[in-house]
Amino acid sequence: MKNRNKGWSDKSKDLASALHKELQLTHSNWHLLRSNSKRRAAEQLSAALCQLLQDGEISEIEELLIQSSRWLRGEIKDPGCSNH
Repeated sequence: MKNRNKGWSDKSKDLASALHKELQLTHSNWHLLRSNSKRRAAEQLSAALCQLLQDGEISEIEELLIQSSRWLRGEIKDPGCSNH
C-alpha cells in the first residue's frame, strides 16, 4: 500500500529499515566496527533515509547527513569504550 501523502510505498520503508538494521552498530559488533568511518557514515545515511521515508523532522534528517559527512571527512572519531 502506498502512503498517498508522501509517495513512499511500505516496501520502500521496509527495505530502508532492513538496510539500516544491517548497517547499524550493535552491542556485538561495536568493538569491531566503531572506528570504521565509512561504516559509521553509512549507518548515519541509512538512518537519515529511514527518517525521510517516515516523514521525520527535517532538522533531524539534516543532522544525520551532517554526521555522515563528518565521519567521511575524518572529523569524528569514536571516543572509545567508557569502561576502559
